[in-house]
Amino acid sequence: MIGLLKIGIGTRSTALLETTGHRSGRQRLTAVTNGIDGDQFWIVTEHGTRASYVRNLMHDANVRVKTRGRWRCGVAHLVDDDPTVRLEKIAAANPRARTNTNIVWKSATDLRVIRINFDDGRT
Repeated sequence: MIGLLKIGIGTRSTALLETTGHRSGRQRLTAVTNGIDGDQFWIVTEHGTRASYVRNLMHDANVRVKTRGRWRCGVAHLVDDDPTVRLEKIAAANPRARTNTNIVWKSATDLRVIRINFDDGRT
C-alpha cells in the first residue's frame, strides 16, 4: 500500500504518515485513513499506544503527512476525543474513507484519537 501511495494511487481514502523511529531515529512511513480536515489531520488508531507509529509520535511529535499529493508538516497530539464520533466525522468528510473506518472498527483493540496540527511554514 505504501508503494501505491508514494506514486499517487489510493490517495483519496488513504494518506502517508511519516514519523521518526523512537529507537532507530530513521524515518518511518505508515498508511493511515485520510483524515484531512483543513489545517488538521485526524487519525483513529485501532491499537492505541501499542502501534509503532503511535510510540514514534509520542517520542517525537513532529510528523509529516502526505495527502492530496503533497507533504505537510505538523505536530501530533494524542487527544481525549470520542473515537466513535471522530471516525464518523472522518467518513462524513471523506466518503471514500468509509471502508477504512469500517476496518478500524473490526480490528480495534484500543481506539485512540490523534490530532495533527499542520504547520505549513515547513515542508
